[in-house]
Amino acid sequence: MKHLVRALRGVAFLGVVFSGAASLMAASPSLAETTLTIATVNNADMIRMQGLTDDFTAKNPDISVKWVTLEENVLRQRVTTDIATKGGQFDVLTIGTYEVPIWAKQNWLVPLDNLGPDYDVSDLLPKIRDAVSVGGKLYAAPFYGESSMMMYRTDLFQKAGLTMPEQPTWDFVIDAAKKLTDKSSEVYGICLRGKAGWGENMAFLTAMANSYGARWFDEKWVPQFNSPEWKKTLTTYVDLMKQAGPPGASSNGFNENLALFNAGKCAMWIDATVAASFVTNPKDSRVADKVGFALAPNTGLGKNANWLWAWNLAIPAGSKKVDAAEKFIAWATGKSYTELVAAKEGWANVPPGTRTSLYQNPEYLKAAPFAKLTLASIDSADPNHPTVKPVPYVGVQYAAIPEFQGLGTTVGQDFSAALSGAMTVDAALAAAQSSTEREMKRAGYPK
Repeated sequence: MKHLVRALRGVAFLGVVFSGAASLMAASPSLAETTLTIATVNNADMIRMQGLTDDFTAKNPDISVKWVTLEENVLRQRVTTDIATKGGQFDVLTIGTYEVPIWAKQNWLVPLDNLGPDYDVSDLLPKIRDAVSVGGKLYAAPFYGESSMMMYRTDLFQKAGLTMPEQPTWDFVIDAAKKLTDKSSEVYGICLRGKAGWGENMAFLTAMANSYGARWFDEKWVPQFNSPEWKKTLTTYVDLMKQAGPPGASSNGFNENLALFNAGKCAMWIDATVAASFVTNPKDSRVADKVGFALAPNTGLGKNANWLWAWNLAIPAGSKKVDAAEKFIAWATGKSYTELVAAKEGWANVPPGTRTSLYQNPEYLKAAPFAKLTLASIDSADPNHPTVKPVPYVGVQYAAIPEFQGLGTTVGQDFSAALSGAMTVDAALAAAQSSTEREMKRAGYPK
């Protein structure tokens, strides 16, 4: 038996973890347990999934799950480094719609061909499915999909004699934010992302810039931060946040603003549609029964300031645990998981934005007053035509090129510095223009 155990330990690097001699004799019919290491983001939907993992392991007793849960910016850095260097730390990756097509074309992801007969790929919302497919093949499975929209305090609007339009303009939002700000009571007219990161403040600011007619690059890949449209966008944002935003806004991302809104400190918040179930959940939110919803603002140019995103589960190429990883992904992103969450937490809290059937489910529509607006926001986002003027890239709140992750992070730091007062708006835009020009030239654009 000792020789057997030593031999088995010798092949542990293949990804199969054996539980020891005693359990080898007791286990039947399987001799081994596969351990999946899953990298994920620290948001509420993913944390809920971790809490429900026992349902998966009960159905798959030969598979155990190890979670690595990270803040959004850190997750992106760790996962990108690991897959680019073939580090093999993770068996299942949580990645966004930005990474999926780029990494699939690099042959870094396993196509998801075996999610089982009950998975129903055709039920995935077309825009979300297209975002995670290349050449008609699914390379990641969406856990939840989102756009962004306006969330606001109905009681504060009523008290101020204001009525939120279903399609507000930025002029209306700016005026309302100033009127609703009561700093002595720690109530701020608007909360917006300020934390630096291509998927944090730049997700919001790029979507906002689209609505103001700005763009990252012109048709020849020349950066456009020296344009009047970007000057208008960033000036409006910084001035608005200084007058009507919370203190320390340059450190606030999605999670921080969610906490502020739920604590009753934000009259308005423009952010991910996925937040709707949290701000209306009385377990989480002190203002759960006082929340209204509207589309993200526009300036009358034909583009709202809303993005398109999904957090997805994918398998890195070269994995030795593909079968087990596909079983987990099918469980976490299938219809039965939605029903599990509904049974445990209520229909309003199921992962949104991925399946057509959810938005045809009368139980969900009754429980989720934000459902129709979420779907309308997703449907109105157009990754293939994200801007007022033509652009050579696809992606609403990002440009789907490999260089964008680094570019967005650098520009996000400049714009966060403008919000904190460490840089002027003009200096931040000049720095963004210079660094982006330099990196695009180094990368060989135009290609």
